[in-house]
Amino acid sequence: MKTTEKIKVLITDDHKLFREGIKAMLENTDDIEVIGSASSGEDCINQVRQNRPDVILMDILMSGMTGIEATRWVKDMEPEIKIVIVTMEISKDYVSAGIKSGVDGYLPKDVDKETLLTAVRTVAGGERFFNEAIMKLVFEDFYTHEKLKSTDKKLPNDLTKREYEILGLVAEGKTNKEIGDTLFISVKTVETHKSHVLEKLGLRNAAELIKYAIRNNIISIDKL
Repeated sequence: MKTTEKIKVLITDDHKLFREGIKAMLENTDDIEVIGSASSGEDCINQVRQNRPDVILMDILMSGMTGIEATRWVKDMEPEIKIVIVTMEISKDYVSAGIKSGVDGYLPKDVDKETLLTAVRTVAGGERFFNEAIMKLVFEDFYTHEKLKSTDKKLPNDLTKREYEILGLVAEGKTNKEIGDTLFISVKTVETHKSHVLEKLGLRNAAELIKYAIRNNIISIDKL
């Protein structure tokens, strides 16, 4: 998307009052244009085919197709379209399902206007946006169970769980940006964690870190 273009937003929710409220919040901005609204997942998919928005604000629980199902359809058809879930449903099951379906952001419906605007602009710029409360309550648990499966494993050299995650991803050859995208943290934060890992393990560089990870069965050679 060119910087001179407005961010085209499609609002999908089965409550008309909510759709109109969100539209009112967005339409007085210089860089965002609401191009339509949909009352169901099926309607959303049809409008994507016709209008191709940049960002979709999507509820989860709607009559007919759920927002999770609609997200999968949209991502299969147009993976470049960004989708932010905006819902009252913030349980671990729903957030995990949203992440697995490919959402680019997840917000509770009670967020303020500035948070919503920031979310739209952030995902339109190619990054992910998750409300801080959702990050704290859900994502750490989701990532630990889905990616590591090792909550009972003693971590080496007093590494934190996040540092252990970084260790494994660096050893697999992931770039700082790829690690940041995977863990939903900034590149600067990734670099800080990497420095701490190297210091705690007494290593000098990424090559030594990879050797350490293989030697200690943190990764296998077939992942390289």
